[in-house]
Amino acid sequence: MTGGVSHVDPFDPKPALSKYAGQPLDGKVAGDVIVRQGHPGPLMPSPFGFRRYGQSGIEVSDLFPHVGGHADEIAFVRSVYGQSNDHVQATYEMQMGQTRMGFPSLGSWVTYGLGSENTSLPAYVVIHDTRGGPIGGVTDWSAGFLPASYQGTLFRSTGDPIIDLKPPVGANGVSAISEAQERARLNLLAKLNELDMQQYPGNTDLAARISSYELAFRMQGCAPEALDVTRESEATRKLYGLDDPITEPFARQCLMARRLVEHGVRFVQLFHGGMGNQNVDTWDAHGDVKSNHSQHAAESDRPIAGLLADLKSRGLLDSTLVMWHGEFGRMPISQRGVGRDHNPGAMTIWMAGAGIKGGQAIGASDDFGYKAEQQPVSYHDLHATILQLLGIDHKKLTYRFNGRDMRLTDVYGVPIPQIVA
Repeated sequence: MTGGVSHVDPFDPKPALSKYAGQPLDGKVAGDVIVRQGHPGPLMPSPFGFRRYGQSGIEVSDLFPHVGGHADEIAFVRSVYGQSNDHVQATYEMQMGQTRMGFPSLGSWVTYGLGSENTSLPAYVVIHDTRGGPIGGVTDWSAGFLPASYQGTLFRSTGDPIIDLKPPVGANGVSAISEAQERARLNLLAKLNELDMQQYPGNTDLAARISSYELAFRMQGCAPEALDVTRESEATRKLYGLDDPITEPFARQCLMARRLVEHGVRFVQLFHGGMGNQNVDTWDAHGDVKSNHSQHAAESDRPIAGLLADLKSRGLLDSTLVMWHGEFGRMPISQRGVGRDHNPGAMTIWMAGAGIKGGQAIGASDDFGYKAEQQPVSYHDLHATILQLLGIDHKKLTYRFNGRDMRLTDVYGVPIPQIVA
């Protein structure tokens, strides 16, 4: 969820915000209160109501009623914290475990560790919002120091998912080159690239470029079918929200993700919110949290719930990890009247599927949602947990670089014990 979703408005209810509304936060929490963009105001209660869902009685706000219907399948972690209140650096930490570029993304580490299940599709696919990608750009799905073949492949959710995948079409509507001609071109290109590889051994960028040509050729036969959501029944399309112009864009992303998982894609990352018009097109609610979050929750709630329901009905949820998160939470005090500033000190993420124990809230932020307090969970802990759920020991997933065995979790990380069923 690009832009930084507030945690105290959708998934982390704080009655103290109503009790002490209008009062300053200073003096009510330990340490200094730090704001990013200025214009700090007093404590501001959530404009949204909360209710309990399912047998677990987990509280979810009016922003996500459809997701709330799956509360018994979801593990909410209410005590995650990060190191940066800057969008780019916080997204890097979320993706790479580091606040600076040059490190492999989570998806790259997973595909490095698990490989691919379908050689005709990328192992790691990224689909971002039609309004634009995340502010960090392609670095967010970079392979860093891993071989370049492990980087994410960007698909579009509208138009041709992969630009220039199909051979050019002539005036008669027939492909300008035959499959045999295209194969011959690729063979010649492969020979030329092999000569380059002999001259520059160990160049992973060149090796990735060679493999990308071969993958693109194979995708011509597999990708169109895998990504064609028109093949879905009307009931399925309605389940995701493809029948509503408000939910249709993200519904398409979610449905494409399910189809890609069915076709053996190992890791799919969706971005909701595009940085084209940052304060409107993302969750970055500096000016009006009620208006901003109402809009973006309306766009994403039904598609997310549809994805969970569809995966479960097809028997895929137990073998698929679904994770929802932003790059940081937001402040319990107001900003510019009715907005909220960035807050890396506390945020809520949730997981479903992959054998997790649902219907629970793990950890807690303080009474006001300013800092993670009970069982604080770092991004290294979170990444260790994700890898464990995927069957990987985070301490053993290493890559030798600059004379050191590098890990996604660096020298840190403890899996969250309660999350595994």
